[in-house]
Amino acid sequence: MEIRSISEAAPDRRPPAVNEDLVLTGPDFALVLDGASAPRVYVDSGCRHTVAWLVMQLATQLATPLLTHSGAPLTDLLADAITAVRSSHAGTCDVTNPDSPSSTVAMVRLHTDHVEHLVLADSPVVMRAPDGHVTVHSDDRIDLLPDRTLETVRRLRNQPGGFWVASTEPEAAYEAVTGTTDRSAVEAIALLTDGASRYTERYGHPWDELLEVLTTEGPRRLIERVRRHDAESTLSGKQYDDASVVLLQGP
Repeated sequence: MEIRSISEAAPDRRPPAVNEDLVLTGPDFALVLDGASAPRVYVDSGCRHTVAWLVMQLATQLATPLLTHSGAPLTDLLADAITAVRSSHAGTCDVTNPDSPSSTVAMVRLHTDHVEHLVLADSPVVMRAPDGHVTVHSDDRIDLLPDRTLETVRRLRNQPGGFWVASTEPEAAYEAVTGTTDRSAVEAIALLTDGASRYTERYGHPWDELLEVLTTEGPRRLIERVRRHDAESTLSGKQYDDASVVLLQGP
C-alpha cells in the first residue's frame, strides 16, 4: 500500500510550537499517537517530563518490534512499550500518579491476507472496502464519562468502567479495541488523531466524505478543511488541536 501522512501542531500554540502528536510508518505498519495536553489549570502530574517526551518514548519502543516484524500481537507490543517507558523514568518520577502524561494509540499492521488494527482512546482507524463501504474502529469510552471535570477524568483514567490510555499502566494495552480484517476487503485505511477526525466527529461530515477527501486530495487537504472549520467554529471546547493523518491506499 502507498502510505502518505501529515502531522501538524495546532496553529494557536505559542512558540515553540510543540506538536504532541506523532506519526510513525514503515513498510507494513502505521501508527499515530496523540499526547493528552496538560490542563490549563495546573495539575501535578508527578512527572518531570513533557507529554511530547512520553509520545516520543512510546514511539521509540514500538518502532523496533514493528520494524523487525515481530510476530507478537499488537497488544503485547504496546504493553511492552508502556512497561519500558515506565521503567525509564520510574527513578525520577511518580509513575503511580494518575495524572501522569498519557497518549492515545492507533496502529495497523499489514499482512499478506489480513490487516490488524488497535485503537486505544480517541484516535480512530477508518477503513474503506473496494465497494465503498466504510468501517470505523473507534474507542469512545472517554465520551461516555459522566462529565469531563479534572476529578472525574483522574478517577476514571485507566480504571474499569472508565477509559484507557497509554501512560504508566501496561494493562491498558489489553483494553484497546482490536481486530483483523481480510486484506481483500480493504482498499484504503486512515489513522487519525482527534484533531483530524473532528472533520466528522465535531463538524458533522460523513466518514465516507472524509475518506474521499483523503484518497482524492490527500491528507494535507483534509487538515486545511479542518482548520477552516476550526477558525469559523463557535462550538465550545478546544478551538484548535494538533492534527495527524496517515493514509494507506492501494493493494
